[in-house]
Amino acid sequence: MFRISMTAQEHRFETAPSAATAIGVFVTGTDTGIGKSVASACLLHALRAQGLRASGMKPVASGCEPSPDGWRNEDALLLQAASDPRPPYAEVNPYALPAPLAPELAAADAGVELELEAIAAAYARLAAAADRVVVEGVGGWAAPLSASLDQVDLVRALDLPVVLVVGLRLGCINHARLSARAIAADGRRLAGWIANDIDPDMQRADDNFRLLQARLPAPCLGRVPHLRDLAALPTVALDVSPLLAPA
Repeated sequence: MFRISMTAQEHRFETAPSAATAIGVFVTGTDTGIGKSVASACLLHALRAQGLRASGMKPVASGCEPSPDGWRNEDALLLQAASDPRPPYAEVNPYALPAPLAPELAAADAGVELELEAIAAAYARLAAAADRVVVEGVGGWAAPLSASLDQVDLVRALDLPVVLVVGLRLGCINHARLSARAIAADGRRLAGWIANDIDPDMQRADDNFRLLQARLPAPCLGRVPHLRDLAALPTVALDVSPLLAPA
């Protein structure tokens, strides 16, 4: 059972204890374009490999394409395809925005006002049918959803731990450490991080990975190789045990 409580200063999404309530996780990144969707899909497959029902969610997606069924986003479709049970698209992606812009700008262009209640309601429906829900954010941790709604508001409302996706490229150590500090400063728990080999030509990528392992204050769930074929997503080995253990 889910209950929403909101004031002008606070967004809070409370859950009453229930055996049907799924445990969710929020996936953020060190930046945009660092492979959050690929990492989220890998997480879904890894959770399913543990015998869990796992569904993905991309609450807000900009850069959507028209289809006979409405606007569709390729990242949200990737999460939907990796889910079992496979939820309706409208629950995976409540806000599908056409323009490939920051959500605040894309929503304004579409004449849409992003509302936390709509996202929370879709999350509740996903959680009712799954053991785990993987919620992918937009851009990096500090990227806003609207003029009055930051991503941390959503994470607080759904009371989710955070997984940080680190795109392995020049500058990633700084971006990862700053992101981890920002997550902690916002009072959220960093449950783990995933390295993603987005730059196959990065010099000394393995050394950078080891430096990240030594400096990030959370366990590494694994490293996603540079994939040329998304059909290989289910074969990526991730350790999801930190996400299954009690907080």
